Amino acid sequence: MRWLIDSFWRAVAYCLHPRVIALSVLPLILMVAASFALGYFFWDGAIAAVLHWLETWELMSFALNWLESVGIGNLRAVFAPLVVLVLATPLIVVLALLLVALLMTPAIVDLVAQRRFPALERRQGGGLWSSVAWSLWSTALALLALLVSVPFWLIPPLVLVLPPVIWGWLTYRVFAFDVLAEHASKEERHALLTQHRIPLLVMGVLTGYLGAAPSLLWASGAMFIALAPLLVPLAIWIYALVFAFASLWFTHYLLAALSALRTQPAPAPDERLSAVPTTPPATATSPTAPSGGGVIDVQARELS
Repeated sequence: MRWLIDSFWRAVAYCLHPRVIALSVLPLILMVAASFALGYFFWDGAIAAVLHWLETWELMSFALNWLESVGIGNLRAVFAPLVVLVLATPLIVVLALLLVALLMTPAIVDLVAQRRFPALERRQGGGLWSSVAWSLWSTALALLALLVSVPFWLIPPLVLVLPPVIWGWLTYRVFAFDVLAEHASKEERHALLTQHRIPLLVMGVLTGYLGAAPSLLWASGAMFIALAPLLVPLAIWIYALVFAFASLWFTHYLLAALSALRTQPAPAPDERLSAVPTTPPATATSPTAPSGGGVIDVQARELS
């Protein structure tokens, strides 16, 4: 718990570092440009596809027609963009996470290591391609879990639990591997991820709840849906900041844990197993040894 809180406040302070602020610009620019490009080419088509789906699904069409008949008009104009934004949100989150991990985390690890752990040896336990493969595999598992959990979102308490837990698990997997890839050996990485699994997962889940903040905008009403072209870049900026903070948090925690792991004393070898007799055992037939029962007593004393 002490490491958890200490690394949290250090991450908050490092968010104001000029180098960290500069590093966050590139992922933000790339994501905003990608969102505008996708919106320009696919927004109208996506809205039309959702409207067609609403018309062909009899149950949903009946519900919308009934709501419009009681005075809640023009729901389709609000519901269709809302569905598109909800479906696009996981892609935005994944893209923000992967871009921050790829473009920011290595530089953040170098910054923290130079300022706090300059003597920490780099043992190269994972390379770039290992990190990319690990991130893509973890992302595929998280998206599959998210897809499977969608029916459970209809249960009110679970919709507030399942998505942040899944995003938290993905955040923990990606950032923990990337932070330790340069400095820890494979054995050290496995040991740290096993020993600190619960605190790291808690950090990831808390980050997942922070990242859920932009999703509240889409549930706030038609006004926010109408302002989607302005709010989507704002949501992307929030995601980028949250994951930059998460990268700093995991870096401070795991580098401190790695440094502590290496300073632990090695376990003492078992003296009974390492003791090797240097002289042959004495025999019981000494010239001065007494005969009979005295020989047995001498043997017993030597064996003891």
